Amino acid sequence: MSAYRALRQQDRDRDRRRTIAVPTLIAMITVIVVGLFIDRQSQQISEARIRSDVLAELSVIRAKLEGNISSNIQLVRGLVATISTEPDMDQARYDALVKNIFSDDSQLRSVAAAPDLVIRMTYPLAGNEAAIGLDYRRSPQQWEAVERVRRTGKLSMAGPIELVQGGTGLVGRFPVYAGDDTARRFWGVVSAVVDVDRLYAASGLSDPDLKLQVAITGRDGKGATGDRFYGPDLSALNPVMASVVLPSGTWQLTAVPKSGWAPDPASLGLQRAALFAGGGLIMLAIFMASAMAADKHVHIGELRARETELVRLTRRLNLALHVSKVGVWDLNMATGEENWDGRTNEIYGLPDDRAARRHEHWLAAIHPDDRERAEEEFARMIGSGRYESQYRVIWPDGSIHHVRSMGVLYREDDDVSRVIGANWDVTEDVARNEDLHHAKQITEARNAELEAARVRIEFNALHDSLTGLPNRRYLDEVLRRNAAHGYLGSGGIALLHIDLDRFKQINDTLGHAAGDAMLIHASQVLKAHCRSTDFVARIGGDEFVIVSTAGVDDQPLSLLAGRIVTEMRKPAMHEGHECRFGVSVGVAAVQGPDIDVKQLLINADIALYRAKARGRNRYEFFSEALQAEVIGNKRIADDILVGLETDAFIAHYQPQFDARTYDLVGVEALARWQHPAEGLKTPDYFLDVAEELNVVSTIDRIVLDQALRDLAHWDRAGIKVPRVSVNVSLRRLHDDRLIASLREMNIAPGRIAFELVESIYLDENDGVVSWNIEHIKELGIDVEIDDFGTGYASIVSLQKLHPARLKIDKQLVAPIIEQPAQRRLVSSIVDIGKSMDIEIVAEGVETMEHAAILRDLGCDILQGYAFARPMDRTQLEAFIGVQAWRRTA
Repeated sequence: MSAYRALRQQDRDRDRRRTIAVPTLIAMITVIVVGLFIDRQSQQISEARIRSDVLAELSVIRAKLEGNISSNIQLVRGLVATISTEPDMDQARYDALVKNIFSDDSQLRSVAAAPDLVIRMTYPLAGNEAAIGLDYRRSPQQWEAVERVRRTGKLSMAGPIELVQGGTGLVGRFPVYAGDDTARRFWGVVSAVVDVDRLYAASGLSDPDLKLQVAITGRDGKGATGDRFYGPDLSALNPVMASVVLPSGTWQLTAVPKSGWAPDPASLGLQRAALFAGGGLIMLAIFMASAMAADKHVHIGELRARETELVRLTRRLNLALHVSKVGVWDLNMATGEENWDGRTNEIYGLPDDRAARRHEHWLAAIHPDDRERAEEEFARMIGSGRYESQYRVIWPDGSIHHVRSMGVLYREDDDVSRVIGANWDVTEDVARNEDLHHAKQITEARNAELEAARVRIEFNALHDSLTGLPNRRYLDEVLRRNAAHGYLGSGGIALLHIDLDRFKQINDTLGHAAGDAMLIHASQVLKAHCRSTDFVARIGGDEFVIVSTAGVDDQPLSLLAGRIVTEMRKPAMHEGHECRFGVSVGVAAVQGPDIDVKQLLINADIALYRAKARGRNRYEFFSEALQAEVIGNKRIADDILVGLETDAFIAHYQPQFDARTYDLVGVEALARWQHPAEGLKTPDYFLDVAEELNVVSTIDRIVLDQALRDLAHWDRAGIKVPRVSVNVSLRRLHDDRLIASLREMNIAPGRIAFELVESIYLDENDGVVSWNIEHIKELGIDVEIDDFGTGYASIVSLQKLHPARLKIDKQLVAPIIEQPAQRRLVSSIVDIGKSMDIEIVAEGVETMEHAAILRDLGCDILQGYAFARPMDRTQLEAFIGVQAWRRTA
């Protein structure tokens, strides 16, 4: 029996151990698996939260980068618009414009303008001198991007790149086109350099408190396929990514927290310790329960299973509440008592002392400014069975936190109404939203500044900076808009083209400040005497245009032009100096639909030219007769230019004779134009137009060259022509290369004489002319005064010049037969010349009676139709061969 009992006891012990061991082993495995699962879930939730925070912070950096780059680009676009309208601007004008777009909030480092793809202007110049003269076509690092801008006509963003002037920058290249739509041409590029260090700093990348490691890829806007140019390689660290949209291309941002993706080791350790402790307690409870109730292991096993499930669910709930940082509370509506868990106490800044809470504790923690609203919302919403509100709470240390609270109403079995709810601390969310709102406000403010800058740039582009009047671009736009139906729909347009007379003298004598003051005064006079509907513009240095309506009667335009001319004559004071100037006005008017405004501007300019030609300080209307004259002069001008190319200008010669022996003493070379359709033309037909074309000196040179060739030919042929006189214009005497060219011709002394009109040598202040005349005489070329007696010659000037000969003008010679007084005048001129040892030449000798009188008066040389008319070289050779003049004499 004892053996049986012992065996039975052994069996019971074995069953007991088995009963204890099996559940304990199963419980141990379950606790380990559940613990590992909960630990993994916790790590995933923590990592997801960290990634969300990183993405939010990275999004703020991305928004700042896009905003800063966009604001810099918009500033430069305004400059590009101005350059399109002023393609010939200089550095000073460029500096004035670019200076306006540089601001403290801008990251622009420099802006360079490259007309024809060569950098000519940059701002600021200091520190960027190395960039001046850079030819993009010879810069392999930059040519590809510049060529793409030129080819596509679109903005290109390049960089960051190493700059010629030193440093690194993001370069935006803008194509610039000049001219209107009908004549649009590629002007060049404007390159704006954004300082990448300032850009990174303004976008928060350089913030020492930044908790992220950030990398940027996509050099030259190539996105994820481009090179990385900022930060370390984070591709192996599972980074968060965001794209920065550029005006041309994208950048890719990648970021990881500096502390890594792993959750806080202290929190993780505490959590795992709690799991381990909970598992140990469970194992201990199971072991004790199994030991005490081995005989009731079935019932105890069931109870243990239920308890295990309850513990597992409770633990998961607690872990979920801990991870989400949600506080749970409930309220007894009848007694006002509340139960707060530890997280709720923490949210309201109270200790987790398990003390009873009441509704008054909640109200006391709420910010005074939110208390009334929060209580009203609770009272109003809870009646519907659901409550939700957000408010601020003040902690005992004075710090303010934002709390979101939710609750639902329910009833217990005892029919008591209760509210159970949850609280969240949303302070970080509110701060993040406030940062985003602030960033939005800054962006809107910058957009407003950009809009104001755009308006200012557009105004400057359409107005003259000195007078404030509209400029040429604005004038063209007004004319274009009113071309179809006339100015202000009147059916016609009238233009008054105004040019200030003697304005250059004011600039030269009183300085440009006085000139600017007179331009402002002129603009004020014009505005004061025009109607309020008239359009007044300054289109050039001292040129203005008035746009008005055109009627059937020109009287209103005459009155307006007359008033302007009269008012402009009146003196204007500047710093104690009385300034006087006048105006010339050209008026053109037209009526009808679809007016050709470009032709109308030309017509007004033609009328202005006529007003200046008729003495200035007056106004002239454009007419068909004036147009015909202009067209005729244009035809003559074109024919003159063709004639110069086809050697149509030739020399004719008029002989000169000794007044006593009638021997040939020389010939005068006269310019003639062999017109292909109208025959031989004398200077009175073409000389005025040639003066306007600035080709008189060219004609002079052609005549001199032919005279030298013919003189050499006559010498070789044994034909005696002692001297050739050639006319020389004032413009040719201004040529500083005249003496050098004459030396190259090897002119024999005494064989060539230059005839000068007396107005030339009267200008004593012209150093170049005086120097050339002196050296002409040193070369053995005689100087003669032509048309003497028709100008304002002075004896002193004649003494200074001391010419070889004086030619008495034919207007003085012609009347000497009938008018003794005129004969005495000629005799006086002869006496003056003789007293200075100057030979006297009489031109315009029409009859032999003239020749006899002039010989008796003392003239040395005679020239005129009484002896011979001008003739070409062949005719002159025949004339000299038969000495035909002697038969006349």
